[in-house]
Amino acid sequence: MYNLFNYIFYTFLTKTMSFANANGINISYEMKGEGFPVIFIHGFGSKKEIWQPQVLELSKRFKIITFDLRGAGMSDRPDFHYTMEMFADDIKGLMDFFHIKLTHLIGRSLGGMIAQNFVLKYPNCVEKLVLIATSSKFDQKEAIDSIISNRIQEIELLRTAPEKAFWNKAYFTFHQKFRSNLKSNPKKVYYNSFSLETLIKENQINPSRPQDIINQGNAMKEHNTLGKLHKIKKQTLLLAASHDRLITKSSMYEILKKIPNSTLKIIKNAGHFMTLSRASEVNKIIIDFLEN
Repeated sequence: MYNLFNYIFYTFLTKTMSFANANGINISYEMKGEGFPVIFIHGFGSKKEIWQPQVLELSKRFKIITFDLRGAGMSDRPDFHYTMEMFADDIKGLMDFFHIKLTHLIGRSLGGMIAQNFVLKYPNCVEKLVLIATSSKFDQKEAIDSIISNRIQEIELLRTAPEKAFWNKAYFTFHQKFRSNLKSNPKKVYYNSFSLETLIKENQINPSRPQDIINQGNAMKEHNTLGKLHKIKKQTLLLAASHDRLITKSSMYEILKKIPNSTLKIIKNAGHFMTLSRASEVNKIIIDFLEN
């Protein structure tokens, strides 16, 4: 019975998966909704499922495309150091696969760094740009090494203590008030998309491997768009969290000064994962920006 269940589950899973061959690799993606396309780029060591609260709302107005970066989720994980140019070309390959000429582009954290590099290389492919909790560069490479090391430790801990791994990360990604809410009611469903229990379970599905984290981290080490941001002429929305422990709002202010046609919104009482904890507010700001 157990083997039969696994077979049925595996068959269902493989039939519902969608892959695009882009830039020489297979990219796992999900598409929902109709209208003007919006492509979301997730963060470091994350997966496309992190955008679920945004997909539920924005897919009522747009064609939403979420995907797993190379080295993440169900996408291919070639084992060599990645570059920002590779990530940018992966997105261009994805657009070509869908015959999309123009898109709104939304990226958070590492995804925001990739979005910067993409719009600089392919400016005619982007209509509007949304950068969330991201940076134009890292002044100290040691900081990235620390981020990589912490993420690898989290992956190792996922095998034996997934709840502890979640809470260790939550300290840096969620505001204290939201962490308290999660602890007090682990079954409560937020924004019709997640609960504490589902977040912990999702972390255990197709997690990154240590070599994936190292390969993605290499792209962050080379990331530096600060001297080029003035070339971005697209309407740009910047979203920062008031209590972000990973990328402080000062980094977003720095981007604001450089991109001519940009606006910055601060999400109060929120951490790095504001797209989860403050989804309704974030969604409204993004929708207003894209539709106006």
